[in-house]
Amino acid sequence: MAVPHVRAREGQQAMFALGRLKTGQMNKTEAAYASHLEMRRIASEIAWYKFEGLKLRLADNTFLTVDFAVMLADGTLEMHEVKGFWTDDARVKTKVAADLYPFRFIAVQQLPKKEGGGWKTEEF
Repeated sequence: MAVPHVRAREGQQAMFALGRLKTGQMNKTEAAYASHLEMRRIASEIAWYKFEGLKLRLADNTFLTVDFAVMLADGTLEMHEVKGFWTDDARVKTKVAADLYPFRFIAVQQLPKKEGGGWKTEEF
């Protein structure tokens, strides 16, 4: 598949679309969150987690592949969506999934180091 690009004017660089990662491949933020989840698993706060382990049907031809399915130590299942920033489409899909399925849906964003680092969460 050809990479879409914009022709650059003289003296400017061409801009290229970044594209999506392959299914099952984590971006840097997701990989950092997986490390966070692994520390929580070692501390026995969670029993299990799986990256892109569940694909939820929202409507005909509309699905949400959850970033992380997480089972807490008490057996509760949570769906964690890791975002660098939220698009309207991603937020709507997550809200619809929270209405349709009996799981806790949690949005996770990494805080910058200048704000102390860590993770900001929002429950749907």
